[in-house]
Amino acid sequence: MTQLDRFDAALDRAFAPLRGRRGCDRLFYLLSALADHSLIWELIAATLAISPRRRSLAMRAGAALAVESVLINVVVKSLFSRERPIDHSYEHPHHLRYPLTSSFPSGHATAAFAAASLLSNRTWLRWLLYPLATLVAVSRIHVRIHHASDVLGGAIIGLGFAKLVEYLLPIQRTSTS
Repeated sequence: MTQLDRFDAALDRAFAPLRGRRGCDRLFYLLSALADHSLIWELIAATLAISPRRRSLAMRAGAALAVESVLINVVVKSLFSRERPIDHSYEHPHHLRYPLTSSFPSGHATAAFAAASLLSNRTWLRWLLYPLATLVAVSRIHVRIHHASDVLGGAIIGLGFAKLVEYLLPIQRTSTS
């Protein structure tokens, strides 16, 4: 067993007491489902786009998430062939879509942290979006669709992707939000 396997197994065991608890299951399964195809992040971006002050920020984030999805799910995941930790003998309390792509990196975690970074850029929203991104990311461990290292890798990639987008497509601010 490698160090990575031990890390993943330890975090999976840490989530074991939470699995089967109605409130935890509902929260994590709901967040996991809402983040499919970056839905929750695109909805937040669309809501922010209503404000003229945040429109550029929201539009850049929405477009960046579409690019991120293709890059991660088509390009990056094709470079890896990591199996998902899906246990079909375990009865999931709520229905979830089971992706067919490689487990590494977690697309949910990548999108969550890219979105949190891009949508909260220099605003108070970071206090809401980063905790939400963290919950979405760890939901993938709870529902056993990703290993913890997939989620950690995805979060790091998402933050890096957001920094690259901010560098390549800076937003000129006329006032602080």
